[in-house]
Amino acid sequence: MENKSILILGAGELGMPVIRNIAQESKKYNNVKVTVLLRGTTIESDDEQKKTNIDEIRSLGASLLAADLSAPSSDLISIFKNFDVVISCTGYGSGAGGFQLKLASAVLDAGVKRYFPWQFGVDFEVIGRGSAQDLFDEQLDVRKLLRSQTITEWVIISTGMFTSYLFEKSFGLVDFDKKIVNALGSPDTAVTVTTPGDIGKLTAAIFFAEPQIKNTIVYISGDTITYGQFADVIDSLSGEKFERTVADLEELKNDLQNDPTNFVKKYRSIFGDGRGVSWELEKTFNFQNSIETTSAKQWAENNMEWSK
Repeated sequence: MENKSILILGAGELGMPVIRNIAQESKKYNNVKVTVLLRGTTIESDDEQKKTNIDEIRSLGASLLAADLSAPSSDLISIFKNFDVVISCTGYGSGAGGFQLKLASAVLDAGVKRYFPWQFGVDFEVIGRGSAQDLFDEQLDVRKLLRSQTITEWVIISTGMFTSYLFEKSFGLVDFDKKIVNALGSPDTAVTVTTPGDIGKLTAAIFFAEPQIKNTIVYISGDTITYGQFADVIDSLSGEKFERTVADLEELKNDLQNDPTNFVKKYRSIFGDGRGVSWELEKTFNFQNSIETTSAKQWAENNMEWSK
């Protein structure tokens, strides 16, 4: 096991499952040390959820490192130099402005052996440059940078959308009050979804896989489902027949043009277009390695209290 010192950036919705699974799996190996980088204000926070997370990180045997990723690149390089592997679970919270590229550059300049960048999402290359979600162009820049060098091995994990987003009111797929399912693009458009818990479990499995996985994109999936099938799930679990409507590509485009900085409308446009947002189960790491994952229906059964 070459990757003995592991630095995980962030402890949010995805970070915690990744930390949990990497830390637990690392105990099977000698002298593998897991460190979690968080802002000092987060580590010392009085917020109950943050305190719970910090307590859990400590109970897992992981160390905490107080630092701010918005610091100058030279500071990040001096931190990253101390680790064999960096796993980024920062999310898009930092927004645009080159943050992901700055992190990747610092990792490379530090000579880190292995990097898992924040690319837990869709297939940016199939979507291509100039898409509705401008943050995706930077993700392509990160890939180009990683491929341009040979010192740092890298692994990108494509996960699709978090499963919970299908059911969030703000995303506009389902309105439980009005009993409407509103397909994006068409009822036949498909989307791949994975729960953060499954992403954490599979990230650990990919990390520790032998022979070591490197310099590649690994696809995982909890479920690949069309919006029509999603409506069937809603009908089945609610015991009612929801009205089915469609926000076609023209409507999604107009919505975004009228509100061009709206984060949700950017995503609705991407997931309505359908390119690069789904893949067949057969091409996924979990299918090929017989690792069970949670379907959209299973997630909804377990989390939705049907549905109030």
